[in-house]
Amino acid sequence: MAWWRNSLQNPTLLFCYATRTIFILQIIPLANSLSFDYPNFKNGDVKWEGDASILKGAIQVTSNTMDQNNNYSVGRVTSYKKMLLWDMNTGKLADFTTKFSFVVFSGKSYYGDGMAFFLADPNLPLLKNIREGGGLGLVDGKQVLNSTQPFVAVEFDTFHNKWDPQGGTHVGLNFNSMRSNITKQWLTDIQIWNVYNCSIEYNSSTLNLSVSFTTYNNVSKPVEEYISYKVDLRDYLPGKVILGFSAATGKLYEVHTLRSWSFNSSLQSDENTNEIKPVAAPPTSNPDSENEHKIGLWVGIGIGVGLVLGLLGLICALLWKRSREKKGELVFDLNMADEFPKGTGPKSFCYNELVSATNKFAEKLGQGGFGGVYKGYLKDLKSYVAIKRISKESRQGMKEYVTEVKVISQLRHRNLVQLIGWCHRKNDFLLIYEFMPNGSLDSHLYGVKSFLTWTVRYNIALGLASALLYLQEEWEQCVIHRDIKSSNIMLDSCFNAKLGDFGLARLVDHEKGSQTTRIAGTRGYIAPEYFTSGKATKESDIYSFGVVLLEIASGRKPVELEAEEGQITVVEWVWKLYGLGRFLEAADPKLCGEFDENQMERLVIVGLWCVHPDYSFRPSIRQVIQVLKFESALPILPEMMPVPTYLPPTIKALFSSVSSSFWGRS
Repeated sequence: MAWWRNSLQNPTLLFCYATRTIFILQIIPLANSLSFDYPNFKNGDVKWEGDASILKGAIQVTSNTMDQNNNYSVGRVTSYKKMLLWDMNTGKLADFTTKFSFVVFSGKSYYGDGMAFFLADPNLPLLKNIREGGGLGLVDGKQVLNSTQPFVAVEFDTFHNKWDPQGGTHVGLNFNSMRSNITKQWLTDIQIWNVYNCSIEYNSSTLNLSVSFTTYNNVSKPVEEYISYKVDLRDYLPGKVILGFSAATGKLYEVHTLRSWSFNSSLQSDENTNEIKPVAAPPTSNPDSENEHKIGLWVGIGIGVGLVLGLLGLICALLWKRSREKKGELVFDLNMADEFPKGTGPKSFCYNELVSATNKFAEKLGQGGFGGVYKGYLKDLKSYVAIKRISKESRQGMKEYVTEVKVISQLRHRNLVQLIGWCHRKNDFLLIYEFMPNGSLDSHLYGVKSFLTWTVRYNIALGLASALLYLQEEWEQCVIHRDIKSSNIMLDSCFNAKLGDFGLARLVDHEKGSQTTRIAGTRGYIAPEYFTSGKATKESDIYSFGVVLLEIASGRKPVELEAEEGQITVVEWVWKLYGLGRFLEAADPKLCGEFDENQMERLVIVGLWCVHPDYSFRPSIRQVIQVLKFESALPILPEMMPVPTYLPPTIKALFSSVSSSFWGRS
């Protein structure tokens, strides 16, 4: 970039560059490649067909309300202009990039079938009266596995068909068939209204088709996955293709929403390719033509000067914008300093000190949705620490970690992870915590770390209950954690439980006791009333706590997608055993029967009490502790898991409540 800095300092040199640029632009014909960017949609932007419709700046690709028959719904969204994929005369192949954001959602436990981005022969028919949703609206019937109409698709498949790989929802690359050539598991929960992002790139030199896409290992923290495949698209598609999105449902309910779409290709259309403009014959010498020539010359000079001035104005605007960005960064850093508490408690650390403490972030303890966690050693404190590192580019992550500092820095309890300090420097933001040598609870229950005896498990349950009592009743405000789960429960050197990760926490007054927020948390731990109302409460945290108790007792994850019907969630499975009077069979097989039966009974029944579908029947955390300590009698629960009567009577109401909160977000 040295030429750029020199040109800014030398106006003459800048004028030469500008003049040369204008000259090149005048002699080179403009390429007619396909390019557009729609951050949202309005009438006339794209073409939608079938059941597709526009709603509040987004496109519902399939029928989206229960008033309509969503079964066997087909919709398609395409660009009005076709794309020149490859030149049939020269064989030259285009590079292209497309990015889009979308939502796939269903309020039901069973759903299908999915959505796809595709390139296809312009004669690909728009299907009606399909027999199955597995063709995603591209193909149907006998054409599903061997299409006579050429297409290439990137599918987001939510229903397991007989030709699909094992593993549930997945992303696949398809060539003239719905049996994908390559797939990757798509970790997501279709019952949560998440926005997914996808970027697809094709490199004509390497013939590499690459796809990066959003997954959610839990509700609130997106993770980017990647899949690629080497393919010559000329083997599958004609020179000109249509491009866009297709979605379909079968017998099950599912909504597909396209929120934004951008596309850019490199190959100009054949109308302008190799176009040679005729050279005009020199004019005969006469006064009229000379006058016309002079007029044309002055017009040309005027246009040239105008373009130069325009280019200079653009340069000045860019420099002004850059200076504003630098000023904004300074203001951001100053504001960040004001967010954090001063005086006693956590303190600010020097960035270089943390680089040295972690040996340049060499030993990674884990990876979260917004950055990694590293092990370090602080010489001044003579102790090991855990350091969360997050990039400032992640605005959502920044918001959560600022929240964490503001909340946890004010809390002091033996069963909460202690925040030691923080550091922020331009593009880095770091939080320093006490080091937990035994890692997280889930790594012992399901991972390769050491086995937890029953005595240790019961003490972990009591420790976690003590932390919740402090958060909900003993501190000056009520702290709603919103993400209680086994991976957020850390174990110190003596296996004492310490609750961490307060990035989603909210402070409310004790008399209020709730706060309406966007839905946050992790699949399997979210209380049903929180999902439908968006209102986080002490009771919704009690629900998550109850799931953890059942995990501790049974050694089972909250959700097992491969389990039999009625046993997919640990709550359903344990409640069924309880109703049969066989709740001791829920004990973790790794315990080999070595546990106190009275304690096991209390842990299981208290866990079920906490996950009661009706929040009004759940205990307070103080009642939980009294029962676990054998100071109160066990509650009597119904033999069958109750159906929450307060839920909306129709899935339409459920969809409306979730979608309205979705439209309110940017």
